[in-house]
Amino acid sequence: MFRKTLLVALAVGLAAASSAQAQSSKFEISAVAGWTFSDGVDGPAVSVPGEGTFNRIDPKDSFSWGLRFGYLLTENHEIGALFDMQPTELELSGTGTATLGDINIFNYHAYYTYTFLNIDAVARPYLLIGLGATNFSSVDVTLGDTPQSVGGSTEFSGTLAGGVKLFPFASPKFGLRAEVRFTPTYIKSDPGGWWCGYWGCYLTEDPQYANQWELNGGFVLRL
Repeated sequence: MFRKTLLVALAVGLAAASSAQAQSSKFEISAVAGWTFSDGVDGPAVSVPGEGTFNRIDPKDSFSWGLRFGYLLTENHEIGALFDMQPTELELSGTGTATLGDINIFNYHAYYTYTFLNIDAVARPYLLIGLGATNFSSVDVTLGDTPQSVGGSTEFSGTLAGGVKLFPFASPKFGLRAEVRFTPTYIKSDPGGWWCGYWGCYLTEDPQYANQWELNGGFVLRL
């Protein structure tokens, strides 16, 4: 009886120590990698002799990776910053397709995360929302026999994500994460027509966004 009681007390003590160790963590560092599905925008048709007519430009789907640094306000509330990079190519489409050149797409976002369940749970679902910017690097292209560089741009963007953090190991300081993240970036607006109401008629606009859907996974390190 004494032995059984001692074993139970030891197990409870270890569990409490593990929970206390997890709760003492104030920072989370993550590295992720995955695949990003990207789309771009369309516009007026442009005819390129010998190539075809094009009215759309899109980044190709490709590998992506990123880093995150978070501060734990409480067990469930986290704020932080994330960086993500997608190296890819720009593709023109219309009557056919043509590769314009290589491009890097960077995401820089400050974020807030709400993580469900207690900090010592093995699996913890979470939701993330962030605001920041998306940078499209310059693109080196060759028009005819003349190489040129098309300048890049940085645009305001938001990001939304949902995922799960897993801590299946003996240490509560190290875990894994899996996530789906959506990042829409406003690019331009096209005339959308007229809207008429009591106060008169107004020209409406049709906004266009370059969207990124990222499926990623990686590790979490609590400090």
